[in-house]
Amino acid sequence: MLLTPSRVANPKDRPKRPKLAPLTSTRVATYLPDNSLRHGYMSLFSDIARELLENRWLTFQLFKRDMFAFYKQSLLGVFWVVFVPLVTVGTFVMLRGSGVVAAGEMTTPYPIYAGVGVAIWQLFSQGLVSGANSLVSGGEMITRINFSKKSLIIASLGRTVVSFLVVVLLLVGLFVHFSLQGFQPYFGIGSVLFVVSLLPLVLLTVGLSFVLALLNGIVRDIGTMLSMVLTLLLLLTPVLYERPALAPDAGTLPRMLDTVTGLNPLYYLVVGPRDLLLQGQLSDPRGFFIASAVATVTFLIALVGFHLTETRIAERI
Repeated sequence: MLLTPSRVANPKDRPKRPKLAPLTSTRVATYLPDNSLRHGYMSLFSDIARELLENRWLTFQLFKRDMFAFYKQSLLGVFWVVFVPLVTVGTFVMLRGSGVVAAGEMTTPYPIYAGVGVAIWQLFSQGLVSGANSLVSGGEMITRINFSKKSLIIASLGRTVVSFLVVVLLLVGLFVHFSLQGFQPYFGIGSVLFVVSLLPLVLLTVGLSFVLALLNGIVRDIGTMLSMVLTLLLLLTPVLYERPALAPDAGTLPRMLDTVTGLNPLYYLVVGPRDLLLQGQLSDPRGFFIASAVATVTFLIALVGFHLTETRIAERI
């Protein structure tokens, strides 16, 4: 049936269609693996800071998951936190008492001296092991969810910080015990700076964790070798003994070991905080500040490198 002109709807009565924006004004977001580089190097640190702030809730949740999972499945629970330093310090106390190990002459009771050194060392060693294995342990999460992989590494270091605080409580007990026996511990500005002086060691730990986590995702032997390397470093770094003074007629091997100690940044980053806590001053300020600068530069380079490569991590894990 044909409509007559009188029955055709008035064009003015028809609803108006919304005007579409021209295609030239439409913005299309394209995902690119190396998008950070396309934005320029100057925006890298702002992108990293924004990413860490946006993922702070996820980081905290991963930290709680790791804490509860570790202690829930452990028979001795939190006792494992103090078991390793107790065994390490106790072993060297017996070796020093029997004359097998010469730790050097010191005014501080040796258990306190060794306990502080082991606590600082474990902040580095345990943090490095946890950070290096964090990406491998989060394999399923990495391949299925798009999130900042830095959260896994930072969250793994949180349990190390908690362990360090528990060991500090043990050290407080040692200070009280030896104070009752006549030892007079140092209390002053150095005790406050002790916490600040740990920051370079933490930065070095996080920076190396970024690097080793990537390498461990590619070559799983890194996680196995790391424990052996840290044990060797513990013996080469004056953590449980004082750096021996070289005699004028010292042989080649003692001079080589002294040179290795002088070039080892861990020596200054462990001994420096201990000196501030026990003596109130740095025994080698120049070495400590140079090691702190090396730790800071290592952290910044590793952070930027990890940020640029983390978009490809899922392909390797």
